[in-house]
Amino acid sequence: MPLIIILLGIMALLVLILGFKVNAFLSLIIVALGVGLGMGMSPADSLKSIQSGVGSTLGSLALIMGLGAILGGLIAESGAAQVIARRLTDGFGIKNIAWAMVLTGFIVGIPMFYNVAFLMVLPIIFAMAKETKLPILYVGLPIIAALSVTHGFLPPHPAPTTIVEFYGANIQLTLLYGLVLCVPTVILAGVVFGKTMKKIDAKPNEKLFKTAVLTADQLPSFGISVFVALIPVLMMGLAALGHLFLPKGSSLNQVLQFIGDPVISLFIAVIVAVFALNKTAKSFGETMDGFPDYVKPIAMILLIIAGGGAFKQVLIDSGTSSYIVDMMSGLTLSPLVLAWTVAAVLRIALGSATVAGMTAAGIIQPLVATGKVSPELLVLATGAGSLTCSQVNDTGFWMFKEYFNLTVVQTLKSWTVMETIVSIVGLAGCLILDKII
Repeated sequence: MPLIIILLGIMALLVLILGFKVNAFLSLIIVALGVGLGMGMSPADSLKSIQSGVGSTLGSLALIMGLGAILGGLIAESGAAQVIARRLTDGFGIKNIAWAMVLTGFIVGIPMFYNVAFLMVLPIIFAMAKETKLPILYVGLPIIAALSVTHGFLPPHPAPTTIVEFYGANIQLTLLYGLVLCVPTVILAGVVFGKTMKKIDAKPNEKLFKTAVLTADQLPSFGISVFVALIPVLMMGLAALGHLFLPKGSSLNQVLQFIGDPVISLFIAVIVAVFALNKTAKSFGETMDGFPDYVKPIAMILLIIAGGGAFKQVLIDSGTSSYIVDMMSGLTLSPLVLAWTVAAVLRIALGSATVAGMTAAGIIQPLVATGKVSPELLVLATGAGSLTCSQVNDTGFWMFKEYFNLTVVQTLKSWTVMETIVSIVGLAGCLILDKII
């Protein structure tokens, strides 16, 4: 019976989002309430569970996502991304431009939310394509692939960070394992697959991508630009290494864990960015005034995440989680494959990677208690599944199609295949790491 109620809840989620176009946050709250009542919880208990799920989920995520949005805004507005792209392209040369674009996307994508990063790199892609006379998708797909990988695998991005909370995983280890997975994934999806994009003749409207260009004296240096973008990764990486190799009670390890906390590392990065990236004669007050604009785009993302937290908590409080553990205890299928499959099915059905990842995490969360799999790898497998087979019900699909002026078929051959490669390679990497760690 609990499984039937969960399936009905997911079907209701599909109908609300796809059929009636109800906002994903409202849909998740409605379904969470319905599942709670269907499982025999009283209306008051269902509401209490929803409130508990929203509060516990947003507790630290609001700080992480808010600081991440501010850091991304400062990097974009200062021209730091422009500096990184130009230097890497000059260093790699035209023959190896795909590698330069992948590395640019990786560095820029780590501190910035996907939609913001996507729009920010478009002028870079078009400028590079025009300068090198190369097909636009051959130049652009590697950088977009890198953005997708960081979005799906690496904290402090919304989906992986939220799933870390759901599974009780170590966020620094998740980042460390995610960085390991990123290398083969961006190479295969960005560089290797990107070479096939020379055959697609895309002719986008260049007027869409004209932006104000800062003068040389207004741009930060390459070293400062890269350093600021990677501060959170460096600090969380050091904390992960400390967790693995230093005694838990040592003073050095405690310091590393403190500065490696995502809130602290992002806070430090924002403070450094405010002073290190500002070369346009902006006053301190003017810089601060820009913060609200940086944060506005994440408001709805936070609410959707809160809805996912509510759904997850109802599954736990209603006893559904225990039922799922008992039902799956006899399965020989790897929990990693199971998490990937559930997230992939929801991604194909719902379109939104964030909603798919969080809904899957709420269903799969009981498997963590069995101790049969690393919760960090389970985070990555769920994130990988949530990226697969993006198609016409995904806003990312249409963004890519419209900005590059592609047909639906061309978008399926480029964007959809690239996303699926990222997803499958991510799962394969998780399975390999599961044999090693």
